[in-house]
Parts: sequence; C-alpha cells; structure tokens
Amino acid sequence: MFFNSKKYTEEAERNRKHNLWQEPSMFNMISLGLLASFAPTRPLLKMHKRRIEDSVEIEEKTKNFEQIPIIYFHGFRGGDYTTQVMVDQACKDKNKKGYLKVTANLLGNFKLSGTWTNDKQPIIQVAFRQRIVGIYGIDYYLSFILPFLAKRYNFSHYTAVAHSLACPCIIRTEMKNWHNKKFPHLKKAAFIAGPFDGVTYLGDIPNVNILKENGRPSMMNPHYLYLLFRRKRFNSNIAVLNIYGNVLDNTNTDKFISVVSAKSIRYVLAPNAHSYQEVEVRGKQDAEHSGMHDNPFVIDIVHRFIGIKK
Repeated sequence: MFFNSKKYTEEAERNRKHNLWQEPSMFNMISLGLLASFAPTRPLLKMHKRRIEDSVEIEEKTKNFEQIPIIYFHGFRGGDYTTQVMVDQACKDKNKKGYLKVTANLLGNFKLSGTWTNDKQPIIQVAFRQRIVGIYGIDYYLSFILPFLAKRYNFSHYTAVAHSLACPCIIRTEMKNWHNKKFPHLKKAAFIAGPFDGVTYLGDIPNVNILKENGRPSMMNPHYLYLLFRRKRFNSNIAVLNIYGNVLDNTNTDKFISVVSAKSIRYVLAPNAHSYQEVEVRGKQDAEHSGMHDNPFVIDIVHRFIGIKK
C-alpha cells in the first residue's frame, strides 16, 4: 500500500486547462519550492526587487464600513482552476460579477487582475505559481501574500475558503501570527478536504488511526502536534466549518485524505473556536477529494456559512 502520486496528479488536474507558456518548468517549481521550505534558504528568494503587475479596477465605496474579503486558496498541485467554480458561484450568489485574482510566485512577485469590489465581502482568488509545494512552502506563500493584500486593500480580517493542503496552512499561519496586530486575521474559515493528520498511505494508513471518544486521534504526526501544542493561539472569535469526504469504500477516505485525518482537527480547534461545524459528504463521485471543490452541495454549504447566501 503506497501513496499513488501519479493517480493523485491525474485526479487533481483533471479539470485543469493547460496553458504551458504560463507554466513554470518542473525544475523551477521544485527548486524554488525547496528553497521556500527551509527558513535558512528563504532569504535567497528575496534577493531581487519585487515586481508587481497590476491591472486591477478598484470600485470606490459609497458607505463607510469594514471590508472583510473572502479569499479562496488551493492546495498541492492546484491552481486557479481548483477554486474557479466556487468563485464563479460566489459572484452569482453575491450578485457581483467582479473579483480580484492574485497570482504570486515564491520570489515575491505578484500579478493582480480583475476587480476589488466595493461591497462588504470582496472576493479574492489566490493562485500559487510554483504550485508543487508542501506545507512549509504554502506557509511561506501565506506569510507574504496576506500582509501584502491587507496593506494594499486596507483590511484587517478575512474569511478563508481553503482546499486540501491549504487548510492546515491557514491554521498554522493564524497561530504563528496570533500576536501580530499588523497581520490580517481570520474571521471565518471553511475547510474542504483538509489533511490535518496525514495523507493516505503517506503517514496515514486507512483504518489504522482512530479517534478516541473525546475526538483525539490515537496517532499524531508532527504537523498535527504543531497545531495541538499551539491550539490556544487560535482566536476564540473565529468560526470554523470543516467539510470532508467519504467515498464509501473500505478505506473510509475521499481517496486521498482519511475521515480520521480530516476530523482530527476538531480536537484542536473546537474548544477555542467561536463555533465549529462539521459536514461529511458521501458518495463515490460527490465525496472524491479533487471533485469536492466543484460539488454544488459543498459550495452551497460553504456560501451559507460565510454569509453570501441565505
């Protein structure tokens, strides 16, 4: 039993429209991803002047209110295609056509396009240009993307909608910056198919790990322990929605993330969060890891939770 990386790639990119002239080389993605994953080598990524390509239309607010953007994040090997169906539906639910698209690379460069809308919940779609990055690489992305956007568009709180590996990274980022008043903080977080305590056959063998009566997993990997030991840093004002899948085969997984791994975050967050809700999606197609972000049922639940649909 091994993690089938080839199958994961096919599943994760099945809806992706390839645009090779925009795609960094594999060498570029892996080498920069490695540099971003280790703190001592990260200064090498900053040894050049940041480039910002900005074609954003900014709508002027007509009233004085706080804007709390909804930011969509993809995970490992994902891209803008991962969150596109959710973003398009969010625009329909809000009755607002525009949204801000942010593409960033690990050198700290940005491409900004679309519209920063003048409503209370502007939509931001984030795409990582070097998308073959692990948990530490996504952590690094978030460490400079979030403060950059907060300063540029003047917000102090945000709502996160995250898929797959971006889910634990959103929590890690919040815990790392819990004391930093200049860093934007979570208001709500919707997690879809998050691997909080391992990936199937890569640190988490199906039906081996179990949750105890109090929700604590019997086996915990280092990333889970990181969250557990810092759980008091998760602000009590944050509302959390955790959606996970079960394809109803003998693995109790969404093909890549086990139900136990996905549910294990409850033990960390629920005691401190403002509210914590879980939803299990079942079915061979509806609950599959790479398809859940396009599932209308999942999208409807997320958009009701974040307040753009009643």
